[in-house]
Amino acid sequence: MDRGTFRERIAVNRRNSVFLILLFLAFVAVFGYVIGYAWIGDPTGALFGLGLAFVVGTISGLVTYYGGDRMVLAASRAKQVTHEEAPVLFNVVEEMAIASGLTMPKVYVIEDSAPNAFATGRDPEHATVAATTGLLRKLDRDELQGVMAHEMSHVGNFDIRYAMLVGVLVGTTVLISDFFLRGLWFGGGRGGRSEGGGMVQLIMMVVAILLAVLAPLFARLLQLSISRQREYLADASAVRLTRNPKGLADALAKISGDREVLEAANRATAHLYIVNPVKSFEKRAKGIFSTHPPINERIDILRSMETGGIPETVG
Repeated sequence: MDRGTFRERIAVNRRNSVFLILLFLAFVAVFGYVIGYAWIGDPTGALFGLGLAFVVGTISGLVTYYGGDRMVLAASRAKQVTHEEAPVLFNVVEEMAIASGLTMPKVYVIEDSAPNAFATGRDPEHATVAATTGLLRKLDRDELQGVMAHEMSHVGNFDIRYAMLVGVLVGTTVLISDFFLRGLWFGGGRGGRSEGGGMVQLIMMVVAILLAVLAPLFARLLQLSISRQREYLADASAVRLTRNPKGLADALAKISGDREVLEAANRATAHLYIVNPVKSFEKRAKGIFSTHPPINERIDILRSMETGGIPETVG
């Protein structure tokens, strides 16, 4: 994995972000039109649903893009710290910022005994890294460096922006679906001036219900598949920064093996963390798809890098 390869993958991330926006807008247009037709019963009236979908999508997108990081940090009960308050963490983040050539991000700490960390923001100039107090207590400096290199890699690879865009996709889809289904429950979906028009509206109603039920699931699966691939890339990018795959491998082993429950994590923020914060033995783990690739695979890949090899599963 040479520098050119990393640059190519980062470029792919950026192109995928643009493609995701266009795909999202197209999906919202179709979804909104179908719902509008099913609700009102004629093609002209269906434009109301189209307009509503775009309004919801635009507002959701702007709020998430410019304020999503603050919402994530608030939900995680994270507190911004200074160099004097967390000198070791600050120094490590500074080292990785210099090594990656990126702007120094804001540094936050989460008061929680479970070791974990994440990065968020809309671009490298507006980025934040957050670590739990458990991570700072339980990891040595090399391991902490590996974790921060991983998070700074997410920043440099524009994964943080992509995560926000996918969050908009999932959140807006859920909002529109929920609005439509709740409307049906309270007696929505009237219209249709003729027998033929009524039949078309009935068909659109069935299609709209299917989309409303299945669309959030498909959007969530898209989010998970994207998150998994980007974790592998961030691991590899972190090794490029630290030249020490053992530090990150040992950190992942400690974090995944820790039995402490990260109370601040939830379904909306779980995919951001370096290791899935929802333990398999927790009640909230039921019904939640894994947002991360198998931890043993990630560790095996890093262990192989210690000896100069890269498993066939990478690349």
